[in-house]
Amino acid sequence: MRNTIVIIIAFVFVSGFAQEKKWTLKECIEYAYKNNISVEQSLLDVDQSNVDKTQAIANFLPSLNANASFNINTGANINPATNQFENTVFRSASGGANSGLNLFSGLQNWRNLQRAKLNITAARYRLDKMKDDISLLIANSFLSILSNKEQLKVIQGQFEVTQENIKNTKELVDGGVLPEGDLLEILATSASQEQQMIAAENNLIISKIGLAQLLQLRNYETFDIADENFELISEAILEEKPASIFEKAKDELNDVKIASANLEIAEKDLQLAKGNYFPTVTAFMGYNARWASTQRNPFTGEQISFADQLWLFDGTAIGFQLNIPIFNRLNVRSNVQRNKINVERSRLQLEQVSLDLESNVYQAYNDAKNSKKFYQAAVKTAEARRLAFEYAKERYDVGLSNAFDYNQSRIAYENAQSDIVRTKFNYIFSLKVLEFYFGVDLAGLY
Repeated sequence: MRNTIVIIIAFVFVSGFAQEKKWTLKECIEYAYKNNISVEQSLLDVDQSNVDKTQAIANFLPSLNANASFNINTGANINPATNQFENTVFRSASGGANSGLNLFSGLQNWRNLQRAKLNITAARYRLDKMKDDISLLIANSFLSILSNKEQLKVIQGQFEVTQENIKNTKELVDGGVLPEGDLLEILATSASQEQQMIAAENNLIISKIGLAQLLQLRNYETFDIADENFELISEAILEEKPASIFEKAKDELNDVKIASANLEIAEKDLQLAKGNYFPTVTAFMGYNARWASTQRNPFTGEQISFADQLWLFDGTAIGFQLNIPIFNRLNVRSNVQRNKINVERSRLQLEQVSLDLESNVYQAYNDAKNSKKFYQAAVKTAEARRLAFEYAKERYDVGLSNAFDYNQSRIAYENAQSDIVRTKFNYIFSLKVLEFYFGVDLAGLY
């Protein structure tokens, strides 16, 4: 019984410790790099590219194959030992080994190896881009959770103030200082705030589930993030010019790198297609040995043994083979033309990616500057609303204003507080996007 109690206590302690886990943005990003399905698929692409490179290297080596056969022959068949027809029942066997080596094929093997290396580079760029995309998604989801937590705290604080007002107003109504309608007005406000809290809690839960799903986690009920600090991050990125951010982005982001690698691969494919115009030269060597059950010594009439026949009836072949393409129904020409089109398409894609990146950088820069202005305006508005609310409260407390006017001022102040939260996190994310283009680590949120 005592052991059971100890186990239960330990289980509760461990469960409680697990539930207190607070994920930082850096931990979320690092965990996603190792567990997100899209990232894992990109890793498989890199692995496959490495396999292709290994095969391209192996294509330089000679081939080696062995063969063996055993036959029971009836009727007229060629005796493999004498290479003559025999109209009888006999058994035969043959075996051999063959090797071939590509001496020249229009440099196809070399170009295939270069293409495989380029494909590895492109696959790694795609993996890095996938990680970048996941990082942005996680950063956005992470900030959404922080924003929803702040919104919930604002509403909860407003609800606590309303409960205190209900208590004070009820005393004034009971004392005959205020009409009962004022109390009903505040009670209605309290009910409305309860609805807002439910909606805010639901938004918070949904945002947590969204981030947990990005991380491939299933403990939605206990998942939470660290929220010790809500201060704005550095605004130093806004001191950079959009043009300098774009130049940096071309070196840091993988979109341009992928498009550039794809252009090089397309050019290599064109070279491979043109290589089919060239003749191919291969060297070969083969060894064969044969045995037949009907072979006998012409002097003694005794059957020649299996081992002796392998030595008597063996042979080798060494030579070269030249293949010259003359006419192949325009297959090579058509393939070359298709690859030329693909090169041009890849070149245009590279130009388009560069233009899109430039547009995105300038858009992100303007978004960040405007987000800053919205946030600063929200702070000023909230301060003005606070002063107006305090004035309305003072008038209401001394009976110079009714509950309706007081609530209108309070609602305006509450909306202003919510706008601060919304615009602040929009500003933080827009700064993170701009820093992302500049090559700054997304995990450095605080």
